[in-house]
Amino acid sequence: MDPLSTQDPVVIGPFRLIGRLGTGGMGRVYLGRSAGGRAVAVKVVHPELAAQEEFRLRFAREVAALEKVGGTGTAPVLGSDTAAELPWVAVGYVPGPSLRTVVADEYGPLPPASVRTLAAGLARALTHIHAAGLVHRDLKPSNVLLTVDGPQIIDFGIARALDTVTDGGLTTTGAVVGSPGFMSPEQVRGERLTPASDVFCLGSVLVYAATGRSPFGGADSGVHATMFRIAHDEPDLTDLAPELAGLIRACLAKDPAARPSATELVDTLQVTDPWLPADVLARLGRHAARLLDTEDQGPPPAEDPTPAPVPTAPRGRRRGLLAAATALAVAAAAGLAYTYWPAPDTGGSDSKARGGTGTSGGSGSARPAGIVPAAFLGAWEGVLQGSADAPRETSRIEITQGAAGARTAVYTHVTGEQLCMGRAALVSATDTELVLGEAEVTASVPAQRCTPAARQTLRLRSNDVVEWSSGVAEATFQRTAAGASVVPAALLGTWKQDPSTVTQPEPDRWSYRLVVTQGPVGAPLVRFEQTYPRTDKDGNLTSEDVDCTATALVGGAGGLLVIGPQTRAPDSWDPECVEEGSSNLRIVHHQGKELLQVYGMSADGEPGEFVRE
Repeated sequence: MDPLSTQDPVVIGPFRLIGRLGTGGMGRVYLGRSAGGRAVAVKVVHPELAAQEEFRLRFAREVAALEKVGGTGTAPVLGSDTAAELPWVAVGYVPGPSLRTVVADEYGPLPPASVRTLAAGLARALTHIHAAGLVHRDLKPSNVLLTVDGPQIIDFGIARALDTVTDGGLTTTGAVVGSPGFMSPEQVRGERLTPASDVFCLGSVLVYAATGRSPFGGADSGVHATMFRIAHDEPDLTDLAPELAGLIRACLAKDPAARPSATELVDTLQVTDPWLPADVLARLGRHAARLLDTEDQGPPPAEDPTPAPVPTAPRGRRRGLLAAATALAVAAAAGLAYTYWPAPDTGGSDSKARGGTGTSGGSGSARPAGIVPAAFLGAWEGVLQGSADAPRETSRIEITQGAAGARTAVYTHVTGEQLCMGRAALVSATDTELVLGEAEVTASVPAQRCTPAARQTLRLRSNDVVEWSSGVAEATFQRTAAGASVVPAALLGTWKQDPSTVTQPEPDRWSYRLVVTQGPVGAPLVRFEQTYPRTDKDGNLTSEDVDCTATALVGGAGGLLVIGPQTRAPDSWDPECVEEGSSNLRIVHHQGKELLQVYGMSADGEPGEFVRE
């Protein structure tokens, strides 16, 4: 932060200015304080833009929309004057460094668990932005600030006001609105932008967080070359941890319609707490401590440009509370927080093992060094009983990197009556054989029915095929989708039983819906909703309806989507509601209609058929 110059104002609206945070394409940004001591960022429009009536009108509309944005992950609007000679808007100041600063200058790439939580936090913020009718248009590492409580998005929506001087997304100087390396294909082409554009940019930000670089090259490779790759080439996901690949590939789909929505990402991803490495949390504490000692007439130390807001407690009390909070945050970083795909257990907590260097940010992988050959990394699935079209028993193993003894292999075993998940330890590995040993159960449906898996061996036959064995059981496994987004896009959405196939009396009272969402194996991604008339003891229909809701964990995503037994939702208390066994889902086309078929895995029978709602 720079001190105020003689040319800068000292007061804007009700806010007293402390220093200048920076200058951007729209104007200058100042750090200020409200009368109550709250830190704010005050953005003042450049005079040349303020002189354009069309810009002023658009800016006023954007600020009005920004005032409607609220919720976790966004800084609230605390004041504005769009009719002033130089229009301004003040938002809550976010007490944390940018993602770019943390990755490039201070720590290095973040570990996978932190990146997943970053994705969830940014997606949640985007849902609030999109709900207000805004598209961010400039989501990039420098516009993402990191705090102990999660990431915050800044500068949302304002960029759209600059479009008043554009034609197809280009400014009068021929510059595309956005930041090369973190733009969407439709943004590069100057097309109309929708919320899906922000999701693509989110994917690029996540690659940067995990690897320290853009997936399409940076400014050093040339702006036009980067923009061409965004529009036409596949992203470079080298060094990306396998458990992040599915999530990020989904976000980086070239077709906007194929990308998940921000809401779908929020529903899919779980977060860890604390979500950042201990080194970064300690840095955040030092940021806050420095601002507490900052006087209004001067900036904080030059080497630390991102101070935190000032609480209103007495100074001695403030320091005591801050010291305690910082110590707790750092100590908590050693704790465990589980998601559907836990970060590999490497047996150590050194920052270098997590991919961070603690100095300048490099491009090192967020995945620790280990014994697993690259050819084995990823997910593998096979049928133990039945056939590929009619499986009775399936197994899946998703392998991430780790040292000998680390439980980095997540297995899922599904039969007609149960689903079991667990983590198996790495015993040994060669270029052609991987052995898994001691295991622990992490999920059991029904509860407490599963036992730990026995010793398992995988022998590599090709890049996409392994031979699996465990005791006397043997099967051929195929490589399949891994990571946080394994459900085929064709299955996603809401499906319903075709009303024309209902043959029961009073057919309008019978309904059966099935909702499929995106996410990882082991998540409850399939929801069943059924309503039908209650019957009396003689089998006659009564006027009362039975409402049943159940969910099922995904157990496999190879040729078919395999799901475990249904688990009744807490609100489905009715004793008439039953829990069906495991099943598999597939799409078929019949007489010009797209059908979702659901086959039970415990016995032969006709499938349930659903059409899109």
